Amino acid sequence: MDIQTIKLRYGIVGNDPKLMLALNKAIQVAPTDLSILITGESGVGKDVFSKIIHDNSLRKHTRQGNGLISVNCGAIPEGTIESELFGHVKGAFTGADKNRKGYFEEADGGTIFLDEIGELPLAMQVKLLRVLENGEIMPVGSSTAQKINVRVVAATNIDIQQAIHQGRFREDLYYRLNQISIAIPPLRERKEDIPLLFRKFSSDVAERYHMPPIMLSDNARRMMMDYPWYGNVRELKNITEQISVIETERNITPAILENYLSFSTDDKMPTVIDNTPSSSITDRELLLKALSMGQMISEMRKEINDLRQAVTQLTQTGIAVQHDQPTIYLPSTSHHDDNSADDNYVLTPEIIEDEALSLEDRERHAIVKALEKYQGNRKQAAASLSISERTLYRKIKEYNLN
Repeated sequence: MDIQTIKLRYGIVGNDPKLMLALNKAIQVAPTDLSILITGESGVGKDVFSKIIHDNSLRKHTRQGNGLISVNCGAIPEGTIESELFGHVKGAFTGADKNRKGYFEEADGGTIFLDEIGELPLAMQVKLLRVLENGEIMPVGSSTAQKINVRVVAATNIDIQQAIHQGRFREDLYYRLNQISIAIPPLRERKEDIPLLFRKFSSDVAERYHMPPIMLSDNARRMMMDYPWYGNVRELKNITEQISVIETERNITPAILENYLSFSTDDKMPTVIDNTPSSSITDRELLLKALSMGQMISEMRKEINDLRQAVTQLTQTGIAVQHDQPTIYLPSTSHHDDNSADDNYVLTPEIIEDEALSLEDRERHAIVKALEKYQGNRKQAAASLSISERTLYRKIKEYNLN
């Protein structure tokens, strides 16, 4: 199967040389039984490459095979991952009322895709290495090894060499998995492909919801190409869908686009900005869920909730902004040196007396106080608020703080 047919079949858009190299390598190694390690940032499409490899292998039509089995190693609890991968026998543990096949046995004769392999616990890495070397699995509670014939394709978005250096990943397992490596480039290294992907995603939304497709102005196109896209193709798809449904204007200008993209002045970390009033958040979330963007919204909601909890906790313990008015000092509960003035936070009468003060105002006060305390160091300020730097960047932008 030629590369253009592959791109059409799997919805791959772009002509970047690094992307073409990865696709060519996937097609060339697909007919072999070599283990493959796919590397690339989250959202670049590693799962699509696993399908290309399997669908173009001899295992696709193996009589006893069950096709391609995909497993997210980071999503399985550590206490059950051995049973999930290798199965268990009846009576192996409480609740094991019958024998159960694991993913490896289900994939016998076919291909197993181990996504996020870098999240696999060390104890399981040892057992996986034995499976790769001997072609045998040992179900939990069994004393008999079972032969299997499985082709392993693994993927990770972490720096495996760094994980090895830190003792979080076994070097011998890395070399066993990395018989063939395929590196998928991040979207920011495929700048010319960004407008092509945008056009595809906007056309897909237009067809799905029977609406005119959105188009980028020349300046908006350049803005999209300069954006770093740390969420890669997945982020571009989500944002394109948001703009397509939410905006009534079909010609997208930089003024419209900047409501969805934001650059941090510190490290260019991108964020998705939600300017919707709090009263309409529910409606918007329902709309975005209908567009299969629940994961991104869930992550944003969690960060916002973390910030709200942190602000509430800080307010209750007496951390607030000091204004040019009389203040009430609360005694410190920690055993610090009496000369450590920074540890004695102040609570203003405004915060004490105005129980109806909005959550937004309290958020803003707490952020300003933390930034002042750490002299504008956002990393330390975020840590003191128990929130991520990304959430802090977004709130600084939202409240127009310098």
